[in-house]
Amino acid sequence: MKDAGERSLGRTGARVLPVSLGGEGILRTTGRAKEAVPVILEALRLGVRYCDTAPAYQQSQDYYGEAFRAAGRAARDGVFLASKTHERSRDRALRLLDDSLRRLGTDRLDLWQMHDLREMDEIDVMCGKGGALEAAAEAKRDGRVRFVGLTGHHDPDVLVEAMQRFAFDSVLVSLNPADARYRPFLPTVVAEARRQGIGVVGMKVLAAGRLVREAPAPDLLRWGAAHADTVIVGCSSVAEVRANLAVNVGFVPMPDDERRALERKVEARAETYDYFKG
Repeated sequence: MKDAGERSLGRTGARVLPVSLGGEGILRTTGRAKEAVPVILEALRLGVRYCDTAPAYQQSQDYYGEAFRAAGRAARDGVFLASKTHERSRDRALRLLDDSLRRLGTDRLDLWQMHDLREMDEIDVMCGKGGALEAAAEAKRDGRVRFVGLTGHHDPDVLVEAMQRFAFDSVLVSLNPADARYRPFLPTVVAEARRQGIGVVGMKVLAAGRLVREAPAPDLLRWGAAHADTVIVGCSSVAEVRANLAVNVGFVPMPDDERRALERKVEARAETYDYFKG
């Protein structure tokens, strides 16, 4: 697949495409490898660069591991593989990391993220003695992890505080045209990330499919890619993979006037599309 719109994921230097593969959709299931693994294999065939998963996503990591075994080592080496930890302590986080590597069938993660930060107290634990950021430093030293990120869709103030207390390499943050209504992430988290040179990965761009009632998925993905280095999207089928990754082919950035028009279109029903905020 010939693509366009390649960009750098912040200061990591990794090259990513506007649209990448999320770890949810059919991948956030249990016992459905026959449906899930072909989704990953199709994304790999189409040249996906960034792949997302997490221990919290049921068997998502197992499906990736099976897909990488089927596609061969070059397939794993050809992507920027991101997983997460929801544990806030050093020891628990390291155990979870080793389990992730086992399930994914790899000896390293390109990106390990502190998953779903919601409360300021979590930052104190994570950054303190015996916290998960000690685990991240150890894992970077021994090669199990290349870069460290954080994720969240609950409260932008929490993410900004975390970004000011630790030099993260990336932030995975919710972004869609309803962002401005309540607890906006664009003028807060994304602005801080750009100030620091932190990579920005967008999620919730389709609001779990709800926003496609307002606009075609390709337009929503282009809106997200206007603000993020890449946006991840969960897929339910091989057909969805093809449709979503097709946005990368001859990628056309969304002009400012189109972005604003889309934001105005969803404004009256924005509460329906930012349900994930705290």
